[in-house]
Amino acid sequence: MDEPRLHRIVLGERTDEFLRQQSINFAVVGFLVHLLLCVLHGLGRIDLPGMEPLIDSYLDALYTPFSIILAYEVYELIRAIPESFSNAIGKQFEVVTLLVVRDIFKNLADLNENKSTALYDPVAFIAVEVLAFFVLFATALYFRNATSNAPAKMHADQSLSTFVRQKQTLATALFVVYVLVAMWSFTTWTNGVIGGEGDLSRTVFFSDFFTWLVMSDILILLISYKHTTDFNHLARNTGFVLSTVVIRVGIGAPGYAGAALFILASVLAVGVLWLNISFDREQATNEAE
Repeated sequence: MDEPRLHRIVLGERTDEFLRQQSINFAVVGFLVHLLLCVLHGLGRIDLPGMEPLIDSYLDALYTPFSIILAYEVYELIRAIPESFSNAIGKQFEVVTLLVVRDIFKNLADLNENKSTALYDPVAFIAVEVLAFFVLFATALYFRNATSNAPAKMHADQSLSTFVRQKQTLATALFVVYVLVAMWSFTTWTNGVIGGEGDLSRTVFFSDFFTWLVMSDILILLISYKHTTDFNHLARNTGFVLSTVVIRVGIGAPGYAGAALFILASVLAVGVLWLNISFDREQATNEAE
């Protein structure tokens, strides 16, 4: 099967390896620079109005490397789209898992700086976020195990080959959207910091990107109707799209609601994949008999 040239350039193996190495390098440098700013602020050597929420605790330095790693993981998510819906959904939960971890670090940093003794609600919220992390992490591992054990499917059929090429084209388009959204989000966030609003909300970039991701998932689902009439396959993908929508809403939901929606999305996605695998296994057994 011929791979679109642009897809090979921006989402190919060589580009992926290059970006992986650079992401690690940037994460290390970003962590050290952020940590240095935190130290200098703690010693009273620098005063950066509007950036206090970013440097008022040493734990804030963890935010930068995790943000860079998250950016690379989003790229990996886009690369997984042409492979299979299941792989892409699994990568999606890996991204959200890291997103929640980053939120936990930030909340711990805020808790560390809070001088009040009435910390019951912040601690309870962090505990719920930790629970969401465990559920999301387990979901990501379940998807990775399920998709790695799935038998490889040869796309010898012309219809399926066409479908894969269409997904590669869509993934390339989503990569362009990813770059544009990242640039817009960074510019908007930087202007906010300059204006004295150094917000570290997870809605920055991820809210917009997951909106586009939902649109691409729906488009893939609609295109897949041209290539298969199997209800099990279509229902599974519809359930996956629904879990993505729940995650998108959870990203923008404040407090406990966001953590609850992440857990709900995990339960939904795992349930759909488990039913699909169980049905396929039972169908294969019946055919063997």
